[in-house]
Amino acid sequence: MATKNNNLSSYDKTTIPNAKDFRFGIVVSEWNPAITNGMFQGAFDAILDCGGIKENIVRWNVPGSFELVYGCKKMTESYDMLDAVIAIGSVIQGETKHFDYVCEAVSQGIKDLNVQGDIPVIFCVLTDNNMQQAIERSGGKHGNKGTEAAIAAIKMAQLRKDARF
Repeated sequence: MATKNNNLSSYDKTTIPNAKDFRFGIVVSEWNPAITNGMFQGAFDAILDCGGIKENIVRWNVPGSFELVYGCKKMTESYDMLDAVIAIGSVIQGETKHFDYVCEAVSQGIKDLNVQGDIPVIFCVLTDNNMQQAIERSGGKHGNKGTEAAIAAIKMAQLRKDARF
């Protein structure tokens, strides 16, 4: 979804389905809140920009990125009328292997939800080397990964709808 100018927020609305009839769940990690709240806002705004309705967007918070998988799983089980879920988190490289384990677990967990479930779960977890990289991708010079995730969620919601017929 990223464009040649590396702005994750760029999209062509003429290529995006209208989101007015879709319901979205967004699970947001509370860890690195300046980053995750920025990505949430990017996702929220993009859904509205593409015709989505504020009341059709549900937000749940979880403590950290590791907990995103469980939060997304429970959200897909609790809201049978959701069309897509977005998992928003930020993991920043530290001095230990903790980064590797969390990133691997979250990416595999979200993959498993997509393979095993009926509701698409969009991976919107930054895995950056430092805080500056995260800032640049959550509303900074590279745009907003949350916006990119919202566009993917809209497209996957449409795919899910089309695949039912």
